Amino acid sequence: MQLVGMLDSPYVRRAAVTGTLLGLSFEHRSVSVFRHMDAFRAVNPLIKAPSLVCDDGTVLSDSTLIIQHFEDVAGRSLRPTDPGRRTRDLALTAIGIVAADKAVGIEYERKRPEAQRYAPWADRIAAQLHTALGLLDEAAARGDLPDREPAAIAAVVAWGFCRFVLPDIVDVARWPALARLAEHGEAQDAFGTWPIDRE
Repeated sequence: MQLVGMLDSPYVRRAAVTGTLLGLSFEHRSVSVFRHMDAFRAVNPLIKAPSLVCDDGTVLSDSTLIIQHFEDVAGRSLRPTDPGRRTRDLALTAIGIVAADKAVGIEYERKRPEAQRYAPWADRIAAQLHTALGLLDEAAARGDLPDREPAAIAAVVAWGFCRFVLPDIVDVARWPALARLAEHGEAQDAFGTWPIDRE
């Protein structure tokens, strides 16, 4: 299997960390959807990161579906089996994905020429990001984000991305439990194997 995309993408990184924690072997190709569009198009005409080239040549898009395929290949999931804990993990994973989505949205909005930016939209997605981070911080403080579970992976990856691209609006002091969770997560081998990188 070949995972294609840059590690400055929270979606690529979440898939890579999860695949590693599942014990899978895969190659990573650091290809940018912006700087290497033609090369990415040759892998996936949708030019969507991450893309996974499966062993049979099938190309999968979307990190959640790639992770589902990883689970199928591994024959197991990192999600808890207890129904209540599983539902909680799904809910918190979704919040982590929303946090990443909104951070990406803010980063893209900042890339627009200033005259083309729409302040009410920027304010809205910043508020959504802050709400998501607040919910993750509360969950971390409660101990609801155990190591190696998908919700914790999503939270750590989202926080790392936020601090990488939006340090001016994502303050460690505002979400201390989440910051501690992320610091602990980033110290683990699976995260260290896939550091945020723009090269």
